[in-house]
Amino acid sequence: MNLDAKIPEGSLEQKWENFKKTAKLVNPANRKKLEVIVVGTGLAGSSIAASLAEMGYQVKAFCFQDSPRRAHSVAAQGGVNAAKNYKNDGDSVYRMFVDTLKGGDFRAREANVYRMAECSLNLIDQAVAQGVPFGREYGGYLNNRSFGGVQVSRTFYARGQTGQQLLLGAYQALMRQVGKGTVKLYSRHEMLDLVLIDGKARGIIVRNLDTGVLERHAGHAVILATGGYGKIYYLSTLAMGCNGSAIWRAHKKGALMASPSWIQIHPTSLPQSGDYQSKLTLMSESLRNDGRIWVPLKADESRKPNDIPEQERDYYLERRYPAFGNLAPRDISSRAAKERIDAGFGIGPLKNAVYLDFAKAIKEQGRAKIEEKYGNLFDMYRKITGFDAYEEPMMISPSAHFSMGGLWVDYELMTTVSGLFALGEANFADHGANRLGANSLLQASVDGYFIAPYTVANYLSGDIHTGKIDTNHPAFDKAQTEVETNLKKLLGIAGTKTVDYYHKTLGKILYDYCGLARNEAGLKGAIVEIRKLREDFYKNVKIPGDTVSMNSELEKAGRVADYLEIGELMCFDALERKESCGAHFREEYQTAEGEAMRNDEEFQFISAWEWAGEGSDPILHKEELIFEVLKPIVRSYK
Repeated sequence: MNLDAKIPEGSLEQKWENFKKTAKLVNPANRKKLEVIVVGTGLAGSSIAASLAEMGYQVKAFCFQDSPRRAHSVAAQGGVNAAKNYKNDGDSVYRMFVDTLKGGDFRAREANVYRMAECSLNLIDQAVAQGVPFGREYGGYLNNRSFGGVQVSRTFYARGQTGQQLLLGAYQALMRQVGKGTVKLYSRHEMLDLVLIDGKARGIIVRNLDTGVLERHAGHAVILATGGYGKIYYLSTLAMGCNGSAIWRAHKKGALMASPSWIQIHPTSLPQSGDYQSKLTLMSESLRNDGRIWVPLKADESRKPNDIPEQERDYYLERRYPAFGNLAPRDISSRAAKERIDAGFGIGPLKNAVYLDFAKAIKEQGRAKIEEKYGNLFDMYRKITGFDAYEEPMMISPSAHFSMGGLWVDYELMTTVSGLFALGEANFADHGANRLGANSLLQASVDGYFIAPYTVANYLSGDIHTGKIDTNHPAFDKAQTEVETNLKKLLGIAGTKTVDYYHKTLGKILYDYCGLARNEAGLKGAIVEIRKLREDFYKNVKIPGDTVSMNSELEKAGRVADYLEIGELMCFDALERKESCGAHFREEYQTAEGEAMRNDEEFQFISAWEWAGEGSDPILHKEELIFEVLKPIVRSYK
C-alpha cells in the first residue's frame, strides 16, 4: 500500500496557501445537492458541521450524548495555543512549529505541524467573535500564559474552563444551522459501522440508543470527529462514554490506524483513591505555571506537607530539567513522577502521588491573583478531596489522557478509505509521539473551522453528478446484517462476568505493560494476556436486556469488544518500535541518565497498521518522515 501524504509543493510557509490556491471548489448551487455525515459533535465535529452547513452543504451530525454540549471537549481546562506573540516574548509561527515538532519527538509531518501553527493565528479571532470569554489583562487585552514544553506565553484561556467555552461557541454555530435546517442533528445515536460503495465511504449504520432501532444514513462523504481512545485504560481522565469504536469500525473497513501505542499519560491528575473509581479527575496543566512539584527527600514520609521543611524537599523537575523546570513536557513530567513514586517517595494514603505546591506563588502574587487564574480548579479540588490547596499542596499523579495515535490521514485529513475523513483526536496527524498541552483544543478547532472546509470541498467536487446515495443499496443491507449479527452474538453469550470486569482487567494489563514504560517481554506477555481475555469475554460476559430498547450494558459491551482489539494493536505497535520517543518509552532504549533514546536511522516513520482479519496479526505499513526544514535533534529540556 502506497501511503501518499499528498503534501503540497512549495516552501513550508507556502504549502497551505498553495493547496488553497489550487483546491477544487463546489459552486453554491451544487453544494445543496451534496450530503455530508459528521460523527461526533465535540469541538472538531461541531465546527466542521457548522462550517459546511454555512457553506450550503446538507449535513447530518451524530452524537451518542443527549446534547453536543456533553462532548468531552468540555473537559479541556487550561487553554488553547496560538502564536500571537501578545507578550512580545519572541513567539512566532515558526517557534510554535519548532516547539510542537520537538515536543512530539520529531515523529510528525513538518507540513501538518506548521499548518496547525499557522492557522492558530485565526482561531483566537474566531473564538473572540463567537463570544468566548478569554482571560484579559487590566487594560482589556487578551491575556495568555505558558504551558509545558515551551518558554513563551502562547496559551489563551478562560480560567479553567477553556474547552467548555470553546465548545459552547462551536455549539452555538452548530445550532444556528440546525435552526436553519441545513444540519439535521441526531443525538443519542451511536455509529456501529461504516458503509462503503465502490471503495468510497457512503454512509453509516447507527443505533438509536433510546429505542434500539438500527438506522441507515447515506452521504457523499463521512467525517469522523469522535475523539480518542484513552479510556481503554479504564482509569483515565476521560468520561466513561469516551470510546474508540467509530474509528475502529472504520479501521476494520480499510482505514489504517497510525501509531496506536502513542498514548499520553497526563502528569496532573488527581491520584486514585480506591478500587471503586471508574475515572480520574484531570487538573489543568496550567497549574504548573505557578505550582512547584516536589516529593519528600525521605522515603515513606509520614509527616504532613507543611511540616516538611524546604531543605527536606526534592523539587525533582527543577533539579533534572532546570531550563524548563515544572513546565517540562507531559511525557517527561509523568515519567519523572512515576520514577519518584516507584522509588518509594510517593505521598498520600496510597503513596501514589506527588505534591503540587502554590505556597511560593501565593506569597509572591497574593491569594487573590491565584484565585483569579485558577479559582475554579481550586474549588474543584476542595470538593473532590476535602483539602484546601490555598493552605497545603495539591496531591497529583500521572493518568492516561490523550491518544496521539488514531486513523492515518493525509495532508487533506482523508484516511486510506476514499471519502472518509478524520478530524481532531480521531486522527494521528499533528502531535507526533507526544502532545504539548493546549494543542488539543487547537487541533480540533483548526481542523473543523479552517482546514477540513477546504479539503472536504476539494473531494466533494468530484461528486456533483453522483446524485443522492441510496440507503437501499446492497452495501447497506450487508453492513446492517453484520451489525445485527454482532449485537445478537453479544447478547447470546449469557455469561457471569460484567463488562466492567473486562474493561478493568484490560486497563490494568495495558497500564502495567503498555503505559508509561514498556519492554519487549512485557509487551509480548500483554498480547498473550489480551488474547486470553478476549476469548474469555466472548464466553463469559453477561449482558442483560435486548437489542430493541435502551440498553447501556450492550453499548458498553460493544465498546469494550473493540477495546480488546485496539489494546492488542497498541502492544504490537509498541513492540515493533524499538526505540524510545515521546510517550513511548521502551526501557531497553534509554540513556545512562534515564532519558529517552530515539533511533532516527531505523524508526523515522509513522507506523500505519492494516486490519488483516480476526485471528491474524496486523500488517505494518510505513510512512517515512522527511525533515527538510528542521533536522531532528536530541530532545533536551535541561
